[in-house]
Amino acid sequence: MIKRSMVIADKISELIGTQKQISILDYGCATGLIGFELSDKYQKLILMDSEKEMLDVVKEKMEAFQVNNIIPILKDLTKENYNEEKFDVIYTSMALHHIVDTENMIQKFYDLLKENGILCVVELDKEDGSFRANEENFEGHNGFEHQVMQDLLKNVGFSEIKSETFFCGEKKAKEKVIPYSLFYTIGRK
Repeated sequence: MIKRSMVIADKISELIGTQKQISILDYGCATGLIGFELSDKYQKLILMDSEKEMLDVVKEKMEAFQVNNIIPILKDLTKENYNEEKFDVIYTSMALHHIVDTENMIQKFYDLLKENGILCVVELDKEDGSFRANEENFEGHNGFEHQVMQDLLKNVGFSEIKSETFFCGEKKAKEKVIPYSLFYTIGRK
């Protein structure tokens, strides 16, 4: 997961540029692996997740690594809004396939972006369900087709949309090796 997070962080940085002063939201940050990889490149990152336990780990890492430009926020955007600020960039990695109503979530991202802001989605390429087969009560998506994700962004108003598969990996589950790939979709408000 650490290697994958490093690859994702590098791809996000490549896609959004290196302007240090931009405001960034990482939604569905989990333990902050990607955010910590990006923390030395940008002035401030808000790491948002709906699980307190994940953000507790983020806070522990902040203290251990003496990182002071990350702000952890507990918020579930599927159930509530966030109105405190707008962002230049929002990225989300491996979170949307957990969310049933992805179009509503993408609309919330659109609303949280400043004019000309960028949304960068990193997700699983469409697969047969093997990736989450061991998770009980998983009600999300088995990845996405690129065109489906592009259409979701287009439907809420994004432009300059593009997608590309950029990572192939393997996941071990119950002595079975499951190949998977990740893609990004990026769009501008």
